[in-house]
Amino acid sequence: MKKTRFIANAITLALAIPFTALAADQPTLGARGSDIIKQGSLTFKDIDKDGALTPYEDWRLTPRQRAEDLVSRMTIAEKAGVMMHGSAPAPGSVIGRGEVYDLPAVRAMIVDDKVNTFITRLTTSPASLAEQNNQLQAIAEKTRLGIPVTISLDPRNTYEYGANADSDGFSKWPEALGIAAIGDEARTVRYADIIRQEYRALGITQALSPMADIASEPRWSRVTGTFGDDPELIKRMVRGYITGMQNGRAGLNADSVSAVVKHWVGYGAAEKGYDSHNSYGKYADFTDRGLDDHILPFTGAFEANVAGVMPTYSILKDLKHNGVEVEQVGGGFNSFLLQDLLREKYHYRGVIISDWLITDDCNEKCINGHPAGEEPDPSSLGMPWGVETLSKVERFAKALDAGIDQFGGVADSALVVQAVTEGRIKEARLDESAVRILEQKFALGLFENPYVDPAAAAKTLPNAGWQAEADRAQRDALVLLEKKAPLLPLKKGQKVWLHNISPAAAQEAGFIVVDKPEAADVALVRAVAPYEQPHKNYFFGAQYHEGSLAFSDDNPDLQAVRAAGKTPVIATVWLDRPAVLTPIAGKASVLIGNFGVSDAVLFSALTDGKPFTAKLPFELPSSMASVLKQHPASPQDSEKPLYPTGYGLQ
Repeated sequence: MKKTRFIANAITLALAIPFTALAADQPTLGARGSDIIKQGSLTFKDIDKDGALTPYEDWRLTPRQRAEDLVSRMTIAEKAGVMMHGSAPAPGSVIGRGEVYDLPAVRAMIVDDKVNTFITRLTTSPASLAEQNNQLQAIAEKTRLGIPVTISLDPRNTYEYGANADSDGFSKWPEALGIAAIGDEARTVRYADIIRQEYRALGITQALSPMADIASEPRWSRVTGTFGDDPELIKRMVRGYITGMQNGRAGLNADSVSAVVKHWVGYGAAEKGYDSHNSYGKYADFTDRGLDDHILPFTGAFEANVAGVMPTYSILKDLKHNGVEVEQVGGGFNSFLLQDLLREKYHYRGVIISDWLITDDCNEKCINGHPAGEEPDPSSLGMPWGVETLSKVERFAKALDAGIDQFGGVADSALVVQAVTEGRIKEARLDESAVRILEQKFALGLFENPYVDPAAAAKTLPNAGWQAEADRAQRDALVLLEKKAPLLPLKKGQKVWLHNISPAAAQEAGFIVVDKPEAADVALVRAVAPYEQPHKNYFFGAQYHEGSLAFSDDNPDLQAVRAAGKTPVIATVWLDRPAVLTPIAGKASVLIGNFGVSDAVLFSALTDGKPFTAKLPFELPSSMASVLKQHPASPQDSEKPLYPTGYGLQ
């Protein structure tokens, strides 16, 4: 039997986030090269390759004990590497868009930069993604300390019109707004639990979700990722989501996916609705307003023992606390938000992960946009709002002082080492963050087995049963806004005129498709909430929906509704933002709000005769004039809304 070293002193768990009790049974070990240490009937991985059972290799110890032992053995460079959350590159794409990883590039990040947390942006089959993730783990296993990789993912489980739901294996649900429209916390737990199982099958162990931000500014470009504008409803949805994703409320365990709630705090109060990914949208407007409404949803995350919190990019413009103006810097540099509120007032003890690229420079193209004729690309991006004049090393130091544990989107570990060697940050500060991050890796079971079975992933995903549940959610998230005529349920054999709806789907559902509205029994119109794109020369501005929420006279969806003439219209509008539906509501006989619904599910809803039970997760204004009178930081303050939050006909 090989010699075992033990920790001599008892280690307090007071500052650890709660974890479930250690399993008494032998865990499954997964290795691609590491030796196995045997002690009686028990086996352990020789992760550090020294031939003895080092305490951090001993799964009988607590995650906290193991993390503290491991950190005590690490160099400054290795600690700094743990604090990076890189983007796993793909050939020709530093941000990782592709079908395979650029293994030489990612090997350099893991081996040289000591990075062991990555977001994946690969789009490929389940079996391929599982094996690609295994290859990252195999590289990490061969490093000096064998620290496994945490692989994270932005949400992939939302239905997109025209997309192939089976192409990546993920089940396709309505947007978060649709989950909120259903409003059932237990069902939200189930929704997130399914996503958790999909992630784990692929080797993904961290979800960069949910958003707990309030959609208080209806023009905001990221309303679609939220649970709406009702703080109490958002709190329940956030709590349910994290409970499902982390496999319970007791903290992380070996079947969890660690959740990262975002964006602490006030992101939804975007000035003019412009998003703070962009230099022109760096402010959230809190003039004469406080943070209470915006904090409330995050308390649901705390109740579920969320593993990670991501601060907002935004500068909270003119925010005052106890009469003192809060420092005008982005959330990742703001000690009031991260220390005074998050750590001290709300006693949060998990990992604080910065949003992407907050330490990078915002260059001339980032500030003023790309020149005409040049395709915007991410190479110009940096979001150092409020600290633009600091050097990169100074930004790292300021963010660490403010409370950041891990830096999103970067692998600049050498700059953190430089900050320590120059005396800007003490090594003990790195120890705090490294312990928090590694404790979660241990709790997730990654040190025992970070590998997954690609063949099993191929058999598991796509999962028809899970997609059936997702389809039911798409249906149940439909909000009936107007019902002026007894058109529903539609009958098979009726003649339909279509706008933005697949004729094949209509025929599959039993309808006769005609070319002219006057020849139809009913006109079926799919519409999208109106938007503008005044910043197409910016990387994110080219992707985001900005500006007016009102339908212009030349809007093709509105024109389609009007073109129906005397033929009754059933219209459904994708509400990625709170549209001004006044002109469509005045014409449509039936008006349905949707948050992502396939044509097949839409036809099922129009024919099944079942009641509509969903409620609006945000208010829909009656005019743009009322929108312009609203305060960005105040939810539900529209003057005489066309449909208030919680509205929905049966």
